[in-house]
Amino acid sequence: MNHQSHESHEPHEPQLMIEVPEYFYMVDINHLMHMIADMLGRLIIHNDQIPLTPSNLSRFHSRAPPSISVADYLRRIVKHTSIEKPCLLILLIYIDRVCERNRTFTITSLTVHRFLIAAVTVSSKALCDSYCTNSHYARVGGIPTQELNALELEFIKLIDWQLICAGETLQQYYVNLVNQNSNYKRIVPSESESSYESFRN
Repeated sequence: MNHQSHESHEPHEPQLMIEVPEYFYMVDINHLMHMIADMLGRLIIHNDQIPLTPSNLSRFHSRAPPSISVADYLRRIVKHTSIEKPCLLILLIYIDRVCERNRTFTITSLTVHRFLIAAVTVSSKALCDSYCTNSHYARVGGIPTQELNALELEFIKLIDWQLICAGETLQQYYVNLVNQNSNYKRIVPSESESSYESFRN
């Protein structure tokens, strides 16, 4: 029996390469958001293959994947919380830190939304002088305030209060994020590859 390919052979529009600045604090927050959403999407596709068992259930698990996409959820958070770029970028560091300390925890289609809104709540309080109330973050995240309060406490426990990092670490995550996305290119001035000493926050 012959199996014929059903792939489309129509020509594809060439994707435009988007240039982003050398340093994360200069990037447009919408570009940063898109790159993070893309990375999370690839992570979720991989992790959704891991069987769900009682041992890896967490407070962050939904009964079913929320109807809103990760990209739209992040877009909603950016629009309604005035989140700053370091608070958005550090979400990737939080994921690594939580997963290092808790081997059974994974970012999946069932955990990503609750994780993100809890992480945004925590990062804003840890890194910013001004931030929203939990009731506002909960409203933006589409969950009750009481649930966000519980998620925030669980998040802090999972990450063992490791809520801040050096600017150099944020920059390295930004470089890696851009390098892993074929639609984006980081523009580094030719004689530069300048030291990161210029950035002090």
